[in-house]
Amino acid sequence: MRTPASWTRSQAGRLSPERRRADLERLGRDEFDVVVVGGGATGAGAALDAASRGLKTALVEARDLASGTSSRSSKLVHGGLRYLEQLELGLVHEALTERGLLAGSLAPHLVRPVPFLLPLKGMWERAYYGAGVAAYDVLATAMSLGSSGAGRGRGGLPWHRHLSRAGALRAFPDLDPRIRGAIRYYDAQVDDARLVVALARTAASLGAAVVTSAQAVGFAREGGRLSGVEVLDVESGTRRTVKARTVVCAAGVWSDELARLLPERTGMAVKASKGVHLVLPGAAIRGSAGIISRTKWSVLFIIPWDRHWLIGTTDTEWALGPAHPAASASDVAYLLQQAGDVLGRRIDVSQVEGVYAGLRPLLRGETEETSKLSREHAVVQPEPGLYFIAGGKLTTYRIMAKDAIDAAAAHLGPDVPASGTHLLPLLGADGYAVYWDNRARIAKRAKTSVATVEHLLRRYGCLAPQLLAMIAEQPQLARPLADSEYLRAEVVYAARYEGALHLDDLLTRRLRLSIESFDRGTRAAMDAAGLAGAVLGWEDPRRALEVETYLHRVDAERRSQQQPDDDAAETARLAAVELRRLARARPIG
Repeated sequence: MRTPASWTRSQAGRLSPERRRADLERLGRDEFDVVVVGGGATGAGAALDAASRGLKTALVEARDLASGTSSRSSKLVHGGLRYLEQLELGLVHEALTERGLLAGSLAPHLVRPVPFLLPLKGMWERAYYGAGVAAYDVLATAMSLGSSGAGRGRGGLPWHRHLSRAGALRAFPDLDPRIRGAIRYYDAQVDDARLVVALARTAASLGAAVVTSAQAVGFAREGGRLSGVEVLDVESGTRRTVKARTVVCAAGVWSDELARLLPERTGMAVKASKGVHLVLPGAAIRGSAGIISRTKWSVLFIIPWDRHWLIGTTDTEWALGPAHPAASASDVAYLLQQAGDVLGRRIDVSQVEGVYAGLRPLLRGETEETSKLSREHAVVQPEPGLYFIAGGKLTTYRIMAKDAIDAAAAHLGPDVPASGTHLLPLLGADGYAVYWDNRARIAKRAKTSVATVEHLLRRYGCLAPQLLAMIAEQPQLARPLADSEYLRAEVVYAARYEGALHLDDLLTRRLRLSIESFDRGTRAAMDAAGLAGAVLGWEDPRRALEVETYLHRVDAERRSQQQPDDDAAETARLAAVELRRLARARPIG
């Protein structure tokens, strides 16, 4: 798709319905240097890396951007404090570097500091954990000094501090009063799904074809050699062969499904680990920082998340289908019990607003405990021109993407330039600090509240004026969606600019109503379907179908969370119907 030279990055990266149709035509017509399969953080990052090197790039995703693991994380960009204890210094070094880049320059509108308290039970813990946190800060500072500009690599994160018992309880009144003190340190948090959208749009702005609801169902060959990917448009049911010189499979826990389409297995051994998180309203817990605490089976996080709290996570093996990991009643009870132990009081299940479960694609090791498997990644080449990338974690998506495209570049020839994504801000990041400093002036000019401008800046960065312009043209878009913190304009923007094709895409990933409200977004469904339908061309029957399907999905998830184990929970969750007509034999991508 050619774009006018006068277009801004935002216009060139617009994932509109018209852009999807044009990119679908490109898939059937053009030959690409790189086709990336998988629209999570790693896949979108790989498409961005390839496009930024001048390679002709396409990204295909069977469902929606970030519809798998990348929208179901702990929402953290972190070095991995616990990996220091496991002496994985290389992994911590790498992750802290990426944390600094994301918070400092690549995506400061989406990544921001969050304080954590590490509760202490005695002097031995203060010495032991204090040494670890000090090493963590030293490593982060070393990353900062190695980047261009002092302090840039830390992303502005403060150093740790030791707190007395009284100081810890002032910072977190609901903490168990039996503690002996705490250590406060800083990491960063991110809206994971919005990060993926920003990655995909930035790739599109550089010319990449980005097509969701496009399922890879096979590999094409000419003369016995890989020549591309067979892709099913799950919206229309049509198939096309996408010609490609190289193919990068960034399908996460679907890697084994893709590998089954090959004559021989890849050797990529991926084990799925289920991580469950609970969402509680802000009033449920009194505290001004997050909590990190070790449990018998995993690490417990209690994290402030806008007007909410996140409690997570489990770390258990998942041997069932990868499409819809379900949280069971035992998962919910486990997290509530662990949180209650840290807080010194019981949290009732009635306080839980939302629940979500995701699968981590871990590289198999000798141990059977998923909490001990490596979070490192690997690139595997099963045949010339075909590459699988798996493992890793959200924080290091850019390194994973770089490594995958480096492998593809070696096949394409010596003229492919090196990766420069460490210097490439994502859409929304340009001049973010200037916009933030002038938010009161922007609010006055837009005749809206400073709080509204802050909300939009934290989600869209320097693209926020686009939404304010939409509101100026249609003032009714300034109203909240079902009394939530989200504006009706955000629904229209998601359908018009961000590639949302279904109501579930809107309420689950572009907005977060499916996990941040007690009704799971059901009250907003009809209004959102009307707003999105006007952009996507939905007639009344289609709007009703979108709403009905979403309500059924919410009901299935609620019932799954009342089941005693994984098998029963998955059965309940799979009762919901999907509008995307995926190839049922091997749902991949």
